[in-house]
Amino acid sequence: MTACGLEEPNKPVSDTVGEPQRLWREVVGEQIRQIRTDRAERLTDVAARAGVSPQYLSEIERGVKDPSSEVLAAVAGALGTSVEGLARRAYRLAPVLQLRAAPSFAGGRGAAAGPVLLAA
Repeated sequence: MTACGLEEPNKPVSDTVGEPQRLWREVVGEQIRQIRTDRAERLTDVAARAGVSPQYLSEIERGVKDPSSEVLAAVAGALGTSVEGLARRAYRLAPVLQLRAAPSFAGGRGAAAGPVLLAA
């Protein structure tokens, strides 16, 4: 935690029971793999249609790599879906946090609390 009370970058955010939240790239990667296996497609075939290497697609599916929007669109298209369709599937599994009111830097009462979708 930084001096002003913000989470440090590149550190997993914990939920209320102390477990680290899943990253967006992990949730999206899981959905890509699920769609591919549901369609009984080989990783190499989907990668070839998307124009990426099989190794890179594997890293995306495992949540190791965070693909650009262009690569995500290519992979989604190779799977017969869209980025929006993929995001909708992933959103159902995405971690949502309730933010606590934080002190405002402008001296106000603080930020409004509400659900936040974590993206990495």
